[in-house]
Amino acid sequence: MKKRIWALSALALSGQALAKPLTIDDVINMNKVHDAVISPDGQAMVYGLKKDGESDLYWQDLNSGTTRQLTSAKGTESDVTFSSDGKAIFFLADRGNGSQVFELDLTGGEARSVTSLPLDVQGYKLSPKGDKLVVELSVWPGCDNLKCTQDKMAELKAKKSTDMTFDKLFVRHWDTWDNHFVNHLFLAEVKDGKAGDVKDIMQGLDTDSPAKPFSGMEEVSFNNDGSQLVYSAKAPGKDHSWSTNFDLYAYDVASGQTTDLTGDNKAWDAQPAFSSDGRYMAWLAMSTPGYESDRYRIMLKDLRTNQVRELAPQWDRSADSIRFASDAKTLLVTAQDTGQHGLYAFNVDFGDMKVLSRDGTVGSVSEGAGRVLFSRDALNAPSDLYVVDKDGFGLKQLTHANEAKLKDLDMGDFAQFSFPGWNNETVYGYWIKPVGYQEGKKYPVAFLIHGGPQGSFSNHWHGRWNAELWAAAGYAVVMVDFHGSTGYGQAFTDAITGHYGDRPFEDLQKGLDFIAKQEPWIDADNACALGGSYGGYMINWIAGNWPSKFKCLVDHDGLFDLKSMYYTTEELWFPEHDMQGTPWDNGEMYDRWNPANFVKNWKTPMLVIHGEKDFRVPIGQGLGSFTALQRQGIDSRLVVFPNENHWVLHPENQKVWYKEVLAWMAKHTQAEAAAPAGK
Repeated sequence: MKKRIWALSALALSGQALAKPLTIDDVINMNKVHDAVISPDGQAMVYGLKKDGESDLYWQDLNSGTTRQLTSAKGTESDVTFSSDGKAIFFLADRGNGSQVFELDLTGGEARSVTSLPLDVQGYKLSPKGDKLVVELSVWPGCDNLKCTQDKMAELKAKKSTDMTFDKLFVRHWDTWDNHFVNHLFLAEVKDGKAGDVKDIMQGLDTDSPAKPFSGMEEVSFNNDGSQLVYSAKAPGKDHSWSTNFDLYAYDVASGQTTDLTGDNKAWDAQPAFSSDGRYMAWLAMSTPGYESDRYRIMLKDLRTNQVRELAPQWDRSADSIRFASDAKTLLVTAQDTGQHGLYAFNVDFGDMKVLSRDGTVGSVSEGAGRVLFSRDALNAPSDLYVVDKDGFGLKQLTHANEAKLKDLDMGDFAQFSFPGWNNETVYGYWIKPVGYQEGKKYPVAFLIHGGPQGSFSNHWHGRWNAELWAAAGYAVVMVDFHGSTGYGQAFTDAITGHYGDRPFEDLQKGLDFIAKQEPWIDADNACALGGSYGGYMINWIAGNWPSKFKCLVDHDGLFDLKSMYYTTEELWFPEHDMQGTPWDNGEMYDRWNPANFVKNWKTPMLVIHGEKDFRVPIGQGLGSFTALQRQGIDSRLVVFPNENHWVLHPENQKVWYKEVLAWMAKHTQAEAAAPAGK
């Protein structure tokens, strides 16, 4: 604690206001903006704000900044949308009858329910005219009415035995066992503010839309006149755990007929979107079957000529969200780019692009009358809302959700760097200076390794792996976006395929060596490496292949034995693509990059953390690592969270996570600045 005391004393002597380092309590208690939408005329917005454990909706005039609270009911309103005339909003909420769609007149009064269904509405979308509504419900696939699903739920609840039976994969997915219920889309007419009887447009199909566990209503879209509904789904079958072949299906409202629009593409098709003039349909499409991290191309279909083309094919980035602006000529796109996650505007006729926001990480996007509302965060700043004209001018910050909370916190300065990595190709990373940094001193290192492996820590305020927390504890933070990371072109992402343990490993070695020489305050000889998922794999790989480099290691939900991992994970397309086959067809690849084959070289102290509900990297992988450590007498510790999945999401568990991690690092790096995670 000596360095923290020095920093506070120096501030006091200088007459400046005392600032304190960030803690996990601060991260958990930050206010959170969510579900922000702009009015059709571009003059106002509605957004959710969660603070002090409560979440409510607020209206704000974008010109004057005048703000008023719209809701005060308990619970959270989500999935907010404006009516086409801008006079009302719709949202999902549980007001005592399960999750339902509500409408709120912005001139005053209480919200009234649009749906009163016996099942929870998990998502919804209104047609452009507001006369039709599609809702997402979880139903029993063989049922032809909602009562049938209710009866099935009651039957299963009354069942005395605990057996579960399966005839196909998935048996379990992410953090839940398959209960055989499916997400289906139901269509209803809306009249006088009430939805009529709902019709299952996926009747009898044993498939999901939106897909579990993370897809939402971005996968569903009405065309401009509401005569057609297009959604993304896999065809029914037994290949869902190893196939990424999602197609776009068009449901004709008048005839009730469904057509597969993208059956020729055996890879992933997603996020259909229509221009308001009825001219274009856009969507995202991958080209490599069985590959989740292929480049999402932006596809555009001229509905007058039926011509299909890729928009901006020379732009070597993978779009992750698209939406048409109200002018029907501009497509708003978000994508990762060189350690950032930006917002871009594309002209659909010519493909030219304007950058609307590049620094930091852009989240949700909404547009009205040429003004674009979006959320943005950064490594040292939680999310706030901004507006900009679609031509890139007039950028304005609209919210300062955590201004009061941030003014007393001291954050570490950060910068992006680059170096020649594998094959002498440019690799990027970030460093963060420790809080209380003093020129001339050297600082122990927290070397953070991201998961994915096709991922990136990026310039992003992370709710779980928040890099500023290590800076607050007195560490120099180093993060390297090794080969396989996203946002640097598809070839860079693809480079990890078949190369789990060499190309990324070389980047990590070269990156740490490079930045330690460039920034002499970084003490690479007094470092701890930490990673989760693939980052945890790399921790186990480092233990056997770079055993003398680090003072300690932290493995969170990491892969230990690639062969047993294959047989117990759920999304098989991951290992089958990255290892270029199955263990029985390409066992040599699994053996070559298997950390379990190098445990005889292990000697570095390791903290192993695992969630018992993690079905992506099942707990046996963490137990395997801990067994290898204990059996060889290596200093080690195991922390298990029975109620966590691949991520640690419960606030009290997050506090324990950081307490354990920082204590482990302090023990082995002798970092005077290592501080408790809590207050």
